[in-house]
Amino acid sequence: MKYVIVIPDGCADEPVAELGNLTPLQAAKLPNMDRVAGAGVVGLSNNVPPSLTPASDVATLSLFGYDPLKYYTGRAPLETAAMGIHLGPNDWAVRCNLVNVPDGHMRDFTAGHISSEDGAPLIKALQHELGGKEIAGGTIEFHPGVQYRNILVWRGHSEGSILEGTTAQAPHDIPDKPVADYLPKGPGAEVLISLMEASKPILAAHPVNAKRIAEGKKPATQIWLWGHGKAPRMQPFAEVYGGRGAIISAVDLVRGVGVLLGWHRIDVPGATGYLDTNYANKGKYAVEALGAFDLVCVHVEAPDEASHEGRAAEKVKSLERIDEHIVGPLLGALPRFGDYRILVEPDHRTTIRTRAHAHGPVAFAACGTDISPDGADRYDEPTAASTGLSFDPGWHLMKWWLGKK
Repeated sequence: MKYVIVIPDGCADEPVAELGNLTPLQAAKLPNMDRVAGAGVVGLSNNVPPSLTPASDVATLSLFGYDPLKYYTGRAPLETAAMGIHLGPNDWAVRCNLVNVPDGHMRDFTAGHISSEDGAPLIKALQHELGGKEIAGGTIEFHPGVQYRNILVWRGHSEGSILEGTTAQAPHDIPDKPVADYLPKGPGAEVLISLMEASKPILAAHPVNAKRIAEGKKPATQIWLWGHGKAPRMQPFAEVYGGRGAIISAVDLVRGVGVLLGWHRIDVPGATGYLDTNYANKGKYAVEALGAFDLVCVHVEAPDEASHEGRAAEKVKSLERIDEHIVGPLLGALPRFGDYRILVEPDHRTTIRTRAHAHGPVAFAACGTDISPDGADRYDEPTAASTGLSFDPGWHLMKWWLGKK
């Protein structure tokens, strides 16, 4: 049996006026996802428990069949796994966004979708000026990641940390809002805020930002620290569900979860984690991976990015490209390998209206050689709500889909 998961990140939404009061899934032309629906089943899955923040870190764990209430320790530790950064038992990882806050408001949590080529020198400058300093019983390190997504590691010298019990707001959930209202709170708040403040003059004086301003691009005015946690202890996917898995994603968070589960990481040329990602290459590499792996997961960040920017038409386009270049080729290739199952499901909701993540169930479609059709012929939210098939908590969907009772 071959298994495929396609994740159109954040594609679940509500009716959008710009789209004629349709959701992006309803407005998009998705013949291949509709084929999955027509040949199998459509339903709902609630991937984020009410007590946790609706985001890809929590939702991806659930989508992959792991109870986030048991395994979730924070977003940043999942990303460090993909980056090859080791965390000791006393260490904490902190997500370190490069952001644009020119007037006290979160104008862009991506700093104008800063490239990795521009972002890395800025993070290296922070490491040169601030790295290695002793702060609250630990030493700090800055590590460049992909584009605006970077990591701060706090190496604890002993058990316990002031970051325990500290809360910090995700910057993508406060678009255009005054950041003073969303600063970290709790025992380690002063440390995180002081580092964010210390980053401002360093970044302001950096030639990369001068170049970006001259080119009419948004500068990275500071870092934003959030998503902290210690390394989780994950039971390998092969031990829980069986089989060899592979993960295709441009986002460290998602591929970090895959790495922690013991899946093989496949890097695809042209995969950017944005609207301009190479959809065709992702589909090509996923089809090729079917020959070597029992389960292949393809994650595409583009729908989520379009939502955060409030761009309904771009969200629809991204879904249509996923359908054409990823779902279509996989549907064409899977029968060559014999029995198979394919699942199409976003991790969480990201609404155009709020430009932020939201709690609530998301629609999925699944078909395979041993899945009987339920009569649905469309993959969208209203159809999913009408079938009566629902998984809450969402991690039970993976157990069902893999045939594990």
